[in-house]
Amino acid sequence: MAERSLRGMSIGAKSLESDQNVDFAAREEVAYICPNGHRTILPFAEGAEIPSEWECHCGSTARLEGEEDKANEISKPTRTHWDMLLERRDEKELAELLEKRLQMHRDGWIPDYE
Repeated sequence: MAERSLRGMSIGAKSLESDQNVDFAAREEVAYICPNGHRTILPFAEGAEIPSEWECHCGSTARLEGEEDKANEISKPTRTHWDMLLERRDEKELAELLEKRLQMHRDGWIPDYE
C-alpha cells in the first residue's frame, strides 16, 4: 500500500510557473534623502505620480534627492504676531498701551473672565 500512496506538495507554497516570457512593467528608481542622511531608493512604475516626500524608516520626512537644494534655499521668514505688531507701533508705544489697558482692568472697566 505504501507504494501506491500519492506524493504531493503543499498547495500554494510553491509556484510551478517560471518568469520566462513574462514582461514586467517598466520601472524607474527614485531616491529619497532624509535630514539624518538616510538614503532610500524606491521603484515606481514609469508614468506614476512620484511623491515629493516619503517617510523615512527613522520617522523623519525624506525629500527627493534632487530637491534638497530647493529646501535649503533662503526663504522668507514667517512673520509672527509680534513682528506684525512692531510694524505698526514701537515698543515704547506698546508699553504705554499695555499700562493703559491694565489700569482700565484695575478700575473695573474690563470684567474678569474666569
